Amino acid sequence: MPWPFRRLWHQARSLTREIREIGEIKVEPIVEMPEMAAYGVDPTTWSGLPWSWASERLVANRNYWVVTVSPEGQPHSLPVWGAWLTGRHVFVFSCAHSSAKLRHLVANPRVSITGSDTVECISVQGRATVLGPDDSDVDVFIGDCVAKYGAEVPSDLAEFLRAGAVVRVQPTLAFGVIEREDEFATRATRWRFRPDPESN
Repeated sequence: MPWPFRRLWHQARSLTREIREIGEIKVEPIVEMPEMAAYGVDPTTWSGLPWSWASERLVANRNYWVVTVSPEGQPHSLPVWGAWLTGRHVFVFSCAHSSAKLRHLVANPRVSITGSDTVECISVQGRATVLGPDDSDVDVFIGDCVAKYGAEVPSDLAEFLRAGAVVRVQPTLAFGVIEREDEFATRATRWRFRPDPESN
């Protein structure tokens, strides 16, 4: 291989490696108008929210509601602490190995996550995966949780989270609604996520 091309090849390999290590370059979800004509959503007045609007609120949110379904079809909803990993576009939380939500997710990985704000509302649908202890998202999740919640709990928060089952939710759809009269119909938004090759 001639020298100039060899140099370009090595530069391309180095850039690819940096992108994989950083893991922050992700395709943004597609912004769509939800089918909500009965609620006044009209394409002539609609202006979709950017994904950054939802991402900022998911990162800052304190309590996330996790909705699962039992094998018998019974919905189950309880709040958890967790972290939205912006570069990966995934939600990660920890729960007890004996918890009902974990049993449900093992049987049926479909899950919904909602924030605690009932005015600027966000709901995320996706599929859950229980992570192994060596998965890189585990350390990122624990670091984010210690930064977010560490002042509220004893210093062993990291050990407590690591001892539980760490679950990653890969989103497929998300919805945002602003419960204000002048914004409800004009800003209601659906985001459709493209499949993540790293989740295959």
